[in-house]
Amino acid sequence: MPDSPDRFRIPSLRDQVTPEEWQARVDLAACYRLIDLYGMSDMAANHISVRVPGEDNAFLINAYGMLYEEITASSLVKIDVKGNVLAKPEFPGGLGYGVNRAGFVIHGAIHEASHEIACVIHTHTWPGMAVSSLECGLLPMNQTAMRFARISYHDYDGVVLDMAMQERLVRDLGDSNALILRNHGLLTVGKTVGEAFNAMHRLELSCRAQLAAQATGQKLVEVPQAVVDATWNNYQPGTRRPYGVMEWPALLRKLDRMDPSYRD
Repeated sequence: MPDSPDRFRIPSLRDQVTPEEWQARVDLAACYRLIDLYGMSDMAANHISVRVPGEDNAFLINAYGMLYEEITASSLVKIDVKGNVLAKPEFPGGLGYGVNRAGFVIHGAIHEASHEIACVIHTHTWPGMAVSSLECGLLPMNQTAMRFARISYHDYDGVVLDMAMQERLVRDLGDSNALILRNHGLLTVGKTVGEAFNAMHRLELSCRAQLAAQATGQKLVEVPQAVVDATWNNYQPGTRRPYGVMEWPALLRKLDRMDPSYRD
């Protein structure tokens, strides 16, 4: 008799965690699916993390070895800012998925430094890696890119495995919500998952637009600095509603129509 499909499902943790943690798990699983849907995933590499509501220095992150398209609310691993595993599911088939060290070095540093940050997204997309490798960095050449006119930069100093790198990473991020890791990729943060995703989606678009324009070989139109500064200011907190408030529920509805298994 063939095995039941349920035998290979990760048991739900919904009844074992607080409602607040479960909602954080659902939102984070959705973010993984959306990053993949919008072409920003890198197989099983990279990470998105979210702080566990009501718990100091604990956050949720992907199990290393799962594709973004596979991640569900129950499959996420809970760790502390030092990388200690606090809770993880028993994966079917004896798969001993753990956590990638680079994940908690980067994400743990940011979560420990600022409890206001709920979500951290890091990507290795080809546009992000390309712009991160340009001496000019990201140019404020269009309205979307002007949102990141004062984006932070972190110089490359090897694969992020050394805990000593954390201080420099936090320092370089500062109070910005976006960071270009030179010769590496992109990183965004937010007070909500929706806010961090909104920033990454727009930052990715900015990188793609810049590379497309530069590929033409034509001279770029420069926008006066005063206009760039005013546009940047219009995108800042206090001048508009928080990002993600409107589109995040719509994005969840989109996922629900396509494949609601992220909620499992």
